[in-house]
Amino acid sequence: MPRPVWSGAISFGLVTIPIKVLPATEKHSIRFHQYHLADMARVRTKKICELDGQEVANAEIGKGFEVDRDTVVEISDEELDDMPLPTAKAIEITAFVPYESIDPVRIGEGYYLQGDGQVAAKPYTLLRKALERSSKAAVAKFAWHGRERLGLLRVQDEVIVLHAMKWDDEVRSPETLAPKEVELDEAEIERAVLLVDSMTADGIEGQEWATDRYTAALEEVIAAKAGGKQPPAAAEKDEPEGKVVDLMAALKQSVQQAQASRGEDGGDGGDATVHEMPSKRGAEKQAAKKQTAAKKPTSKRTTAAKKTTAKKRGA
Repeated sequence: MPRPVWSGAISFGLVTIPIKVLPATEKHSIRFHQYHLADMARVRTKKICELDGQEVANAEIGKGFEVDRDTVVEISDEELDDMPLPTAKAIEITAFVPYESIDPVRIGEGYYLQGDGQVAAKPYTLLRKALERSSKAAVAKFAWHGRERLGLLRVQDEVIVLHAMKWDDEVRSPETLAPKEVELDEAEIERAVLLVDSMTADGIEGQEWATDRYTAALEEVIAAKAGGKQPPAAAEKDEPEGKVVDLMAALKQSVQQAQASRGEDGGDGGDATVHEMPSKRGAEKQAAKKQTAAKKPTSKRTTAAKKTTAKKRGA
């Protein structure tokens, strides 16, 4: 496991649980540096003081807040750590709520909470079992990285997980984004539910589609170029055709495909009717053909007219 990123205690009524906070996730994406393309020399970012134009070392850089154009207040890391907040060194549980009641948009990064020492074992287990038996999640407040945050505690595989959450005023309202009222046939809704059932999986972990294909492809490109080879070419794709799809027919075909991918019989799905519209390129080709076809009879008539004129002159 990685190193703890924070340490403190969970405040559970009058119960205190010493804990360490560890990242629950890690990033595997490939990171790039910046290079000068002319000679492939590394390009680095330098921190320059605006007054004397000199480069400044990280040890000489601190935090400050600009009160006005002439006044900047320096704030040290020690002052941030010693903020007069009851949550400065504690994750203070304020309420317990059904986990389903939490809007997923509010839920952020996840962190594992590890009991800090043997003294934490019993109260840690007590809180975990209380959450499990009540089927509830705990809402908490804690101070971290210079601000007070809202948190969510839940249980996963016998470990308490902390999620940072957004405050109410940090979540935008989606009410203006919903489409206007439309009429839906009950059969369409039922077919959509059938499609959901056909595509339902036990979870994300271990699924063939739950893989990062972009990173794998990028690794192949880097390996090929590092070996002096051309990177693998992407498969050519046909230009997509514009389609006018009958919604019910598309749902039926989608159910058939989902069932076929699982080796199930999709016999009751029916045949989908898809009306294809030519793409822009296809339309241009058809227009060119029509123009060519329109020109050919004119050409024949002109040739015939020339022959008739020539015969008359010969006579």
